[in-house]
Amino acid sequence: MVSLTAASCKRTLEEVPVEQQTLDQTFDSKDSAGVNANKFLYDIYTHIPGMFNRVGSDFLDAATDDAISSNTTNTSVQQLAQGTYASTGYPDDQWATYYTAIRQANIFVTNIDKVPLKGKLANGTTFNQAWKAEARFLRALFYFELVKRYGGVPLLGDKVFQLDDDVAIPRSSFADCVKYISGECDAIKDSLRPDPIEGAYIEKPAKGAALALKARLLLYAASPLYNGGNIDGANELTGYPSYSVDRWKAAADAVKAVMDLDVFDLEPDFKNIFIVQVNSERIFARQGGNNTDVENNNGPVGYSTVTANGRTSPTQDLVDAFGMMNGKAITDEGSGYDPSNPYVNRDPRFYKTILYNGAQWLGRPVETYEGGADKPGGTKQQTRTAYYLRKFFGDFENSAQYSSHSHDHILFRYGEILLNYAEARNEYLDAPDQEVYDAVEAIRRRAGLDPYQLEQGLGKDVMRVIIHNERRKELAFEEHRFWDVRRWKEAETTFNKTLTGALIYREGSGTITYQTTPVLKMTFNSPRMYFAPVPYSEVVKNRNMIQNPGW
Repeated sequence: MVSLTAASCKRTLEEVPVEQQTLDQTFDSKDSAGVNANKFLYDIYTHIPGMFNRVGSDFLDAATDDAISSNTTNTSVQQLAQGTYASTGYPDDQWATYYTAIRQANIFVTNIDKVPLKGKLANGTTFNQAWKAEARFLRALFYFELVKRYGGVPLLGDKVFQLDDDVAIPRSSFADCVKYISGECDAIKDSLRPDPIEGAYIEKPAKGAALALKARLLLYAASPLYNGGNIDGANELTGYPSYSVDRWKAAADAVKAVMDLDVFDLEPDFKNIFIVQVNSERIFARQGGNNTDVENNNGPVGYSTVTANGRTSPTQDLVDAFGMMNGKAITDEGSGYDPSNPYVNRDPRFYKTILYNGAQWLGRPVETYEGGADKPGGTKQQTRTAYYLRKFFGDFENSAQYSSHSHDHILFRYGEILLNYAEARNEYLDAPDQEVYDAVEAIRRRAGLDPYQLEQGLGKDVMRVIIHNERRKELAFEEHRFWDVRRWKEAETTFNKTLTGALIYREGSGTITYQTTPVLKMTFNSPRMYFAPVPYSEVVKNRNMIQNPGW
């Protein structure tokens, strides 16, 4: 038996476990296929951010005025919404996560040229150049994720630090971080795969992804929080010292570069953006697999044929923001809004984003009135606002149960690009021109608003309000609202209020009545909540690490 076991082990066991391979084995100078190097690269991809139930099992948007968690305990997003966190336990602390990923990318970038990869992409880029460009794109993305949370952060370049190196590195300025990330996007854009990306490489970044990252980065840099935001103690670390309209122009030009690729377009059916893996709107996404996880986690709770945890409760504040199909706000004269029948003739995106009382789902109408099947009361987790999430779900209106479909995390899509362009161009012009109108109206037209056209002759301030609201509706639950309200420097107002839900009663006659009810008091403390605290452990061990204002 001993001899047989020894023979078996000799045939099947690796000489060196994969997780203990040396750099020479990973970046093998004799491996023209780059097998181990490719595995290393794919491991960097695992750090790409997601967006579904990511923060303590909740959507990040449940820390905004768009939703709350249905969990009634002190959840992570509730701490974010109410400011009840410290530098020792920030609920969305990603410092270590992304610096781990950046170190991996640096190892890859500094070693991949040892591998004699054969072949080229269709655009003439060698595989060594393409793989290195992918790693640099991911590294730039990770830096952006850090910058939008913390402001300026330490920049490491390509250096791979070792245990005996001095790692007490000071934070770079926000401006230097923007310059670095933007420069990386420019340097790699033509070495990535060309757009549109081939189906076999759907998870890879192509040129459009690098351009889209740069565009979003420069939009943030132009925004009030960073562009002369005047937050005490923050400007040196996180913002430019004075306002410059040129930053809006730079952002608009960067967005236009994506549009000028002329390969992306709005997907005709809004909900298909998220459930059809290959579509005209997708620029870059993290793959999420084929499953029913989003439905199981967030769907209404009264259906016995499916798993349903009802985790996300959209607010009445978000519902009201959707307005009417005729493009008017519910408070506008002539909108047609009927408080006694509030879900009729609404912006079509409302029906594709939120499940409401009476919406068709799994073969019957949703019941979120008091005591209804989907709001039964008691201790079971259920909606706290009379609404459930609908966005990202498959077409299950008339199904008996859920079935698996694509749940990729769409990080960049063309709808955002158009809104980015409208915002940046509106801000650097004295008044919105036709290009601003065209970008906003394209979004409204795809949404199904009738009429989708805006009134001519609008001023910059009025157009700004429209663009901000279109972003809220179009990009709901895609991890934009949390950052948008901050970069607009409006959080001390927008995130300092009592959020509401609906209280719905069904009388014996079948008559339904609606009223609003408070569900959560948001608190925003300025300036400290504009930026995440640098982890306390980093400040303690690094004598050069300066904490963010207020922490």
